[in-house]
Amino acid sequence: MKLPKSYYNPLSLVGTIIAVLALLLIILSVIFSFVFNAGSSYLGLFTYILLPSILIMGLILIPIGMIRAIRRARKANEPVSTKWIVIDFNDPRYRNAAALFIIGTVVFMLLTAVGSYEAYHYTESVEFCGQVCHRVMEPEYITYMNSSHARVACVECHVGQGANWYVKSKLSGLYQVYAVLANNYPRPIPTPISSLRPAKETCEECHWPEKFYTPRMQYEKHYLSDSLNTQWGIQLLIKTNSHHSSTNLAEGIHWHINPNVRIEYIAEDESREVLPWVRSINLATGDTVVYEDSWAPLDSATIATSVPRVMDCMDCHNRPSHNYMLPQQFVDAGIAAGDIPLLPEIKRLSMSILKDPYPTSDSALAVIRSELSAFYGDNYPDITKQTIEKAIEGVSSRYLRNIFPEMQASWDVYSDHIGHIEYNGCFRCHNDTHVSQKDDKISRDCEACHSILMQGSPGNEDYATGSETLPFRHPVDIDEVWKESLCTDCHRYLYL
Repeated sequence: MKLPKSYYNPLSLVGTIIAVLALLLIILSVIFSFVFNAGSSYLGLFTYILLPSILIMGLILIPIGMIRAIRRARKANEPVSTKWIVIDFNDPRYRNAAALFIIGTVVFMLLTAVGSYEAYHYTESVEFCGQVCHRVMEPEYITYMNSSHARVACVECHVGQGANWYVKSKLSGLYQVYAVLANNYPRPIPTPISSLRPAKETCEECHWPEKFYTPRMQYEKHYLSDSLNTQWGIQLLIKTNSHHSSTNLAEGIHWHINPNVRIEYIAEDESREVLPWVRSINLATGDTVVYEDSWAPLDSATIATSVPRVMDCMDCHNRPSHNYMLPQQFVDAGIAAGDIPLLPEIKRLSMSILKDPYPTSDSALAVIRSELSAFYGDNYPDITKQTIEKAIEGVSSRYLRNIFPEMQASWDVYSDHIGHIEYNGCFRCHNDTHVSQKDDKISRDCEACHSILMQGSPGNEDYATGSETLPFRHPVDIDEVWKESLCTDCHRYLYL
């Protein structure tokens, strides 16, 4: 098959070879993924993004080479048919070129349509978000896979529906790709994300605020750091909503997002960990109350120049899919699940090992293995090696799910605003120090959010009777210190 003379030049031939090889590799990778049902984030990256880019680059080189060949021929006073291309289908060369062009264009457009569709869905996939930049996204990906939203694709929350946010996400992704290639990305990744789509456009696509139902039961199982790992259970009635669904958001925790209520706040900094100024507006009556932290109030100039943030779902549910558990939390969960055997002093020993940071995951795993092996080998020789090995694997696996030294990502960086034991969360506002001009306080009363129905160690439980609920009893006798200080003063750092 003869083609125009200008085609036969090194650059066009190289472009042809590149395009053909890229096309063959695309076809082979697609066949491989379908026939063997195999694939990975990197195979998708090559098949739908990298190889098509190389294919297009090769095709572009062909006309560039032809144009350069024509220009060189003119400079050398070599015969050129005409200034404008004349297509003469009586000439077999032009018929061949036209047929090749038309067939190639149809095939290329078909492949482009299929490839664009696959590329779009691939860039929207969980694998692309979590595994392409493995080291960077490993903490977020692993915590996501162990969360209650593991079957909700990343883009459902981070992008949502519509072309505008898709384009915004891809444009911001260009800088992220550059940061990874240049190895200048932050460690850890900072939060909260300033460009995150509003919760009303993401969370409320599934969670219907007007249909939150009545209070729910919650049972928690903890283990003390004594030699017997004494179990301590507590059963709570969490007052997420009104006691009857007919009154819906009139009371309870989700009152904060009542359509007739608007809660605004000014944070001390971008982390939103300290909220010294809070405003409550009753949209039905127009009543407005401003609460300021009496211990550390903002100055009037800061208040005047600040734009209050309207409270939404993400102000409490700030870690819905990427929750980093504290050591005492994941060790308790491991013991309760049976992944960590209930060996003597296992809770205390685990806490002593995990209380300090480690430079790498491998170094942490090495210390976990050596410390547990040495302790039980020296002090409890009757415990079998298989049981000790199970304990090592249990603590190690839970560590790898929650602490990522290479990215400096852990519970100590990413606070969870649900609750008030390990993080201040609710106590950012409900701390008895936020006071209005009329001396009203944002209450710290435990009964405002939950009621205790049972608490205690097995065989020594206290149960609520009738309409009466139980006053909180601290598992360890610390008198009434817990009433005078925040839970985080101990639970966040002392690993009780």
